[in-house]
This record gives sequence, C-alpha cells and structure tokens, in this order.
Amino acid sequence: MSSDAPDPNDPADVADGSDVADGVDASAPTADEPEENDGEVEESAKHTPSGSPPLRVEGLVKRFGGVTAVDGASFEVESGSLTGLIGPNGAGKSTTFNCITGVHEPTAGTVSFQGEDVTGLKPYQIARKGLVRTFQIARELSEMTVLENLMLAPQGQLGESAVRAVTPGLRGAVVEEETALRERAWETLEFFEIDHLAHEHAGNLSGGQRKLLEMARVLMTDPEMVLLDEPLAGVNPTLEEKLLDRIHDLRADGYTFLLVEHDMDVIMNNCERVIVMHQGSVLAEGTGDEIRNDERVIEAYLGEDL
Repeated sequence: MSSDAPDPNDPADVADGSDVADGVDASAPTADEPEENDGEVEESAKHTPSGSPPLRVEGLVKRFGGVTAVDGASFEVESGSLTGLIGPNGAGKSTTFNCITGVHEPTAGTVSFQGEDVTGLKPYQIARKGLVRTFQIARELSEMTVLENLMLAPQGQLGESAVRAVTPGLRGAVVEEETALRERAWETLEFFEIDHLAHEHAGNLSGGQRKLLEMARVLMTDPEMVLLDEPLAGVNPTLEEKLLDRIHDLRADGYTFLLVEHDMDVIMNNCERVIVMHQGSVLAEGTGDEIRNDERVIEAYLGEDL
C-alpha cells in the first residue's frame, strides 16, 4: 500500500492517510467502461418488503467453554428497516452476528430467516439464501482488480463450470453472462462512486475505499438482508456520509439492514429501531428517543449525557 499522503479533495481517502498506488490515472477512459449509466442497478435492486420480519432470533445462546458470550438473546428485525444493534464491549454483539451468519454454531436457540430455520448452517449456505454480512475489517481479494472483485460475487455463474467455460458450443452463454455482469458491475461501482478505481488492485485501496468495495460486492449478490458490522470504523466524515447515503438509498429500495456501530450519533440519527445488548442478553428495544430515556440503558451503558 502506498505511503503517500491522501488527497484532501478526494472523498474516498480515509483518516489513516492510505491511498491507491502511484500512477493510477483515475480520469482515463477504459475500453470496457460503459459510456453511460442507464440506472438498471437501482431498478433491479428494488425489493418489496414482506409483511413478516425477515429475521427472528429466539433464545440464542453461545458458550465458549465456561464463558457465555450470548445468553438467551431474542429479537426481530422488521422488513425494509435500518435497525441498530448496540451495547458495550463484551455485550455479545459480534458473537450474535457470527451466530446469525453461520460463523459460529449456536449452543442453543434458533435463527430464522424468511420463515426458514437457518440455525447452524454454513456461512455460504446462509449467504445463498440472501442473508449476507460485512466485516469490521473489510475483506477483499487483494490481487484482483476492484472490477474483478465485483464480477466474482454473483452466485451460480455459468463460467464456474469448466465444461461450459471451454466447450465452443457452450462458451457463448458464458460470454453473454459475463458481459451482462460486467455492465452491472460498472453500474454498481458508479452507484458507490468508485468507478474510477475499477482497474486498481483491491489491495492498493485505502481503508475507506475497501469499505465501499465491500458494500458494492454485497449488492452484487442480490441480498434480501445485510448485516453491517461497524461499516464506518476508521472512515473520515466525508466518506462516512457517502456510505450512510448509500445505505439509506438501498433501504428505501426495500433492503433490510442490521447495523452494529459504536458511534451513538450514527445509530440514533439513522436507525428507526435500536436493540441494546448487555451481558449477552437483550436489555431494551425501541426508537432512538425511547432508548435515550430508558433508565436501564442509561445505567448499564449509555451514560446520562446521551
């Protein structure tokens, strides 16, 4: 990663000062860049929220030896909502995320998504059902370009079959699908305003740019619900605003979000509903104002100045 100082005019730079490698001409046109964005990403991304909560967590327990990290947590996330999950360090938020998404197998309790019990399924199985997540530290395929990272994300691609990829009579369908995926990837990059980085290796991106890339890659999987694990950590205010704008745009199109974030202003100003965890259990649920004024929350976590 380059050690050059960040460009103050570049909103994609983050506070740690990391930037893309030298010599990248962000404004230079490329042969495979589409001439215009026809807005198909926004149209195809729209979801119609169902009436029932897509995510239900009931009596969730996770023990590591003699330590109980999650102790009977139960909550629901409403369809089409942006819900915040907060709590002090050690409250069980990350472990709850890991149990929901299959990273950890719960000791007890159930996780239901879209009315189906997904408790104990592998992460890839849960992701294929439309429940995907981001991580506190963005994970990218560093030796691939930003565009390639996005094109790899959609599931069940025809080119994943070696026979289809090399057989002349079948290769045409693979090429056609890849062309469509490339167009969609370009539109997604434009939506997140990182299309100028399309041909940069992902490993050369700054921390904030990687957050945008991870969000863009999630969108390429056609999710129904996204779990965001501290997506704004280490991000400068300009980029933070951009990320929040994109989240709200997607929520308005029907996506459902569950957000873990330590910045209370972000949670209170952006989430319709807030879930508070304490010592592995759900302590309180409600709107931002209700949580601010809940004596149990004030005593356990937030402090009187919130």
